Amino acid sequence: PRTDMAEFREVFAKAKHIAIITGAGVSAESGVPTFRGAGGFWRKWQAQDLATPGAFARNPSRVWEFYHYRREVMLSKHPNPAHVAIAECEKRLRKQGRSVVVITQNIDELHRKAGTKHLLEIHGSLFKTRCTSCGNVAANYKSPICPALAGKGAPDPDAEDAVIPVEDLPQCEEDGCHGLLRPHVVWFGETLDPDILTEVEKELDLCDLCLVVSEVLWPSRYRAAGTRWRG
Repeated sequence: PRTDMAEFREVFAKAKHIAIITGAGVSAESGVPTFRGAGGFWRKWQAQDLATPGAFARNPSRVWEFYHYRREVMLSKHPNPAHVAIAECEKRLRKQGRSVVVITQNIDELHRKAGTKHLLEIHGSLFKTRCTSCGNVAANYKSPICPALAGKGAPDPDAEDAVIPVEDLPQCEEDGCHGLLRPHVVWFGETLDPDILTEVEKELDLCDLCLVVSEVLWPSRYRAAGTRWRG
């Protein structure tokens, strides 16, 4: 990797279209739990045990408890200086006729909270739901997301499952539907939204500077894009 900051500043000053790729590391300072590595458990499960279509089919109550806990945690979190700097960079360069796009795998919406406008969330959002019946996707910031989940979702290993009936879990509000809602996030075993991927590929092809701001958690083709600033 290049470490010549003078050269970087020169490249940055000339860049007309900048892509910024972020992952879990950019939200760490905000106190966002990642559920990765040692100790990354909710109760006795890791995220990969719960964030799957199979886990939701077997026990939607438990999976919704997990996501309700994460939603409630995130409602108390705020953007950190990294989120703010990225949003301010976008705003400043826009006035100069230059563009910035933020491509993130994070589902916490902290970039959006910080003021980022051009944002591609490739893994979805904690604050969107998708109906398992009609497929409708909607923003949802209710706290709690449904009455049955109020006070539920404690991460303590000794906490017992709430065993909430399906009909009391979040339900679709589209006329005549009432289908079971699920978090609008990409689970393990699911493919990324092809429309979002198309947008990401378009932005990476267009950019003349790509910055990776986070831990290395990306597929190799996007990780490699982080070297494109070398020009």
